[in-house]
Amino acid sequence: MAFSEFEHARVEKFATTYIQQNRPPLHMRDQLDIGYRIKEQSIEFFEIRPRLNNKSTKIEQPIAKATHIKQSKTWQIFWLRQDLKWHSYDPVPEVSSFEEFLAVLAEDAHGCFRG
Repeated sequence: MAFSEFEHARVEKFATTYIQQNRPPLHMRDQLDIGYRIKEQSIEFFEIRPRLNNKSTKIEQPIAKATHIKQSKTWQIFWLRQDLKWHSYDPVPEVSSFEEFLAVLAEDAHGCFRG
């Protein structure tokens, strides 16, 4: 089930603020940028880079995902491993708010999201 309009707007507001605060400088954004997408009950953050063999084409590399669990009112945190599958982020598998997820993502204490 997708977010309600209110929840969607709230998550989008915080995600947009996070992106604005963490984007690379303007002069680098054609080489590296970050973005997000909301799908159903999840939000995925990704890096945007030029393709190595075709610089005119951009690719997205997922870095983190959070899924809202309505029943428990928590957010599960995932990171993309080398097998290209989402795995629970064991240091902090879930948090109670979207803002807490963004704090975990920004801190990246174990280098799992952005290396």
